Amino acid sequence: MTLPNTSIRLIKTAPDEDLSLSYFDITTVATPSADNMDENSILIRTLYLSCDPYQKGRVSAVFEGLPFAINPGETMDGIGIGVVEASTSPDFQVGDVVSGVRVLWQTRFISKTEGFTKVPVDSKIRPVDHLGVLSMASFTGYVGLVVVGKPKEGETLLVSSAAGGVGQMVVQLAKARGMHVIATAGSDDKVEFVKSLGADAVFNYKTCGDYTDAIKRYAPGGIDLYYDNVGGKFLDATIMNMKEFGRIVLCGMSSQYNLSREDRYGIKNMYDAIVRRISFYGYNVSDHYAKSEYQNFISEVSDLYRENKIKYKLFEIKGLENAPQALLDLLDSKMYGKPIVNVSGDSDF
Repeated sequence: MTLPNTSIRLIKTAPDEDLSLSYFDITTVATPSADNMDENSILIRTLYLSCDPYQKGRVSAVFEGLPFAINPGETMDGIGIGVVEASTSPDFQVGDVVSGVRVLWQTRFISKTEGFTKVPVDSKIRPVDHLGVLSMASFTGYVGLVVVGKPKEGETLLVSSAAGGVGQMVVQLAKARGMHVIATAGSDDKVEFVKSLGADAVFNYKTCGDYTDAIKRYAPGGIDLYYDNVGGKFLDATIMNMKEFGRIVLCGMSSQYNLSREDRYGIKNMYDAIVRRISFYGYNVSDHYAKSEYQNFISEVSDLYRENKIKYKLFEIKGLENAPQALLDLLDSKMYGKPIVNVSGDSDF
């Protein structure tokens, strides 16, 4: 009996301001056979896929043809985990759970082993935790706060989009380092969730009124370090609340992702950044995987998680066919926690 093999392809690249279900095609393709595998290959049954904002850029017309882009007609891919069902490599055995950054949005597929690693697990850390508390999103938060931001005990941190995959890690790592943490979220439920992470103050940016005034209410003495996930008007308002020699870590610009270049918000308070001698730091987490920082992250966060000193919220979407809508909902801030797609329906991972 041939098992169905669902695949999601990109039909066309998207302009900056537009991405919809019409750009994706859900189809059935041939199920790969272990009889047709080259050397050092593995047949993977996909278990979970990660939904991340960077995927919007990979399907954008601006990047079409570049090595990291997904081009029209190609199967979508991204960070994910799967289980090995056949192998021609001595390094991987049937039953191994593996992770990779180019896991296809497909039920089963064959790939060269390059880029895949075995997922280490223990009684406290499940394979799916490698798409959650130990995920790229979490490492992004670690790098931005610890490596780039260089937090100091007693400083005041402001973090935007604190209920997301990155923000929830930033809040908890900052508290572990003795910072006073002020955070924002986009609904009352999200506000309560971020408070449960230990943030000292959290406000709903959709109902707070003027951003500049709201930040000042919660941080009358000013902000030492701002971890920016949203950009736009909120970043502009934060500049007006920074202390002298404050630092701003630029991680994401979620408020601008679905806007054309012409419609994106232009920062107006840069003169004040000069007066306050503010430092801005942009970074890309991919630059840090080969450094000791990654192992430091795995060690620290794994220990904290095993000891129940940090927690991490996943937002699970069931069914591969729902992956495109999950990505759209993420970009529209319609979910909180780290979104993952359960492809297989298994609960044992």
